Amino acid sequence: MTDYHDLEWGRVLRGDRELFERMSLEAFQSGLSWLIILRKRDRFREAFAGFDPEVVARFGDAEVAELLDDAGIVRNRLKIEATINNARTLIGLEESFSDLLWSFSPGPRPAPQTFADVPATTPESIAMAKALKKKGFRFVGPTTAYALMQATGMVNDHLADCVAREDVRGL
Repeated sequence: MTDYHDLEWGRVLRGDRELFERMSLEAFQSGLSWLIILRKRDRFREAFAGFDPEVVARFGDAEVAELLDDAGIVRNRLKIEATINNARTLIGLEESFSDLLWSFSPGPRPAPQTFADVPATTPESIAMAKALKKKGFRFVGPTTAYALMQATGMVNDHLADCVAREDVRGL
C-alpha cells in the first residue's frame, strides 16, 4: 500500500485505456478494501485483456462465465457486466474518454490538513457521475467518480504534511 500511495496514487494519469482500467478497478472496489483490488490487480489485467476497451467490448456470455469462475478477481456479475458495458460505451464515444474525464477536474485547492478534510464526493464528481451515466456507463456513482479523480491526479488529496503531496502534480 505504501508503494501504491507514494508512487502511483494521485499522480496524473491520462489515456483512454489507462483511465478505463482505473475506472473499472474503482468500480470493483466499491464496498471492498482497496488492498483487495491491489492484490488482485495483475489477475484483473490478465482476465480483462489489459483493459483494452476494444477487446473487453467483445466479451460475451462465455467470457462472463469464465470471469465468474476466476477466483483471482472479484466475482461479482453486476460489476463484470458493467465493465463490459463500459468498454462498449467508451468505444462508442465521439470524444476522448480521457478528455471527457479530465474535463471535470477542478482547479487547485488548499491541501487537506486531516483525513476529515477529504470529501467522499464533490460537485465535480457528482457532475462526472451524472454525465457518465447519461452516456451509458454503469457503476460510476459520485463516490466512485471521486475516488477515480483522486487516484488519477485530477485532484490532489494528499494531506498537507504528506511526503508525496508536492511530488504529484505540484499542487
